[in-house]
Amino acid sequence: MRLSQKLIYCTLMLCLLSGVSYGQQALTIKGIIFKKSTPDRISQAVVTDLKTQTVMMSDELGGFGIKTSIGDTLEITKTGYTPQRIAITNNDDLVVYMQPVVELNQVTIKSQSKQQELSEVMKEYKSQGIFNDGKSLPFWQFVNSPITAFYNLFGKAPAQARRFAEYAKNEQEATVVDRKYTKELVKSVTKMTSDDEVDKFMVAYRPSYQDMKEWNDYQLIQFIKKSYNYYLKTKDRPGAKLQKLY
Repeated sequence: MRLSQKLIYCTLMLCLLSGVSYGQQALTIKGIIFKKSTPDRISQAVVTDLKTQTVMMSDELGGFGIKTSIGDTLEITKTGYTPQRIAITNNDDLVVYMQPVVELNQVTIKSQSKQQELSEVMKEYKSQGIFNDGKSLPFWQFVNSPITAFYNLFGKAPAQARRFAEYAKNEQEATVVDRKYTKELVKSVTKMTSDDEVDKFMVAYRPSYQDMKEWNDYQLIQFIKKSYNYYLKTKDRPGAKLQKLY
């Protein structure tokens, strides 16, 4: 091979390698997800890189950031919306519009949220003077109205109010966990397809309210991955328990 031919060959190889390198260049893509034809942002949508299976979630403002590469494809999913797939061709920020799924003959019933219902019941207890937010009764109540004070401590209605307050607290904390620890996210991370198996896994490896307060989306996803790896190893062993993530 003559020198000129070698130079041309080397040049072509360098260009080819450069193109491959560019095509595989790792980068972090940021984006915002909207409900189509509205300014409403969509939180807790699951964003998956179909090549690397990297998974992230959109935050409360619909924003997300995910590590990907030129040439990869992102899939965005959320219950009630048509899945979106976007090919990554550059490092520009993404604006994603998701189409709500329209169900024919659907009846929508507007009602109070669980949070509102719990608050209304607690308001009623407080208005009757039989609940003090779980705090000790003030000394003046024993002095000015000892019968009322003792009733508030030992009466049936105040006891019911305290039990309901504990129930309301547990329900509110469970709602915080449920908002992010969703079946859709677990399916995306673990690739499980059986709803029964997913339900079993989610009950067995449910994060606590304190965990959800401290973890960001990445830490939650890592927890699910580690939990699932442990689940695969121990699901056929009765009594096996998950080791802590940290």
